[in-house]
Amino acid sequence: MEAGLLTGLVVFVLASFVGFEVINKVPPTLHTPLMSGANAISGISVVGALLIAGVPEWNLTTILGLIAIVLATVNVVGGFLVTDRMLQMFKKKEIA
Repeated sequence: MEAGLLTGLVVFVLASFVGFEVINKVPPTLHTPLMSGANAISGISVVGALLIAGVPEWNLTTILGLIAIVLATVNVVGGFLVTDRMLQMFKKKEIA
């Protein structure tokens, strides 16, 4: 296995564990701002995936970049929908 790929996998696994622990420690009242921050990070991931997938030759990196574009876009859209729904709970109900 290539050294760069192995290093990337190790960083990914460690970041996953750290992220899981950090998210579990966040109180429920702060989940809305946390999701907004996560959406911003996913937006950055979409830009990075576009750069990777935009190369002219087709190889494994290009295919993984295309998959990353789709998954990160789904994450961004879903995150904004959930965040909007959570924010709707804090609005005052209008009396008709």
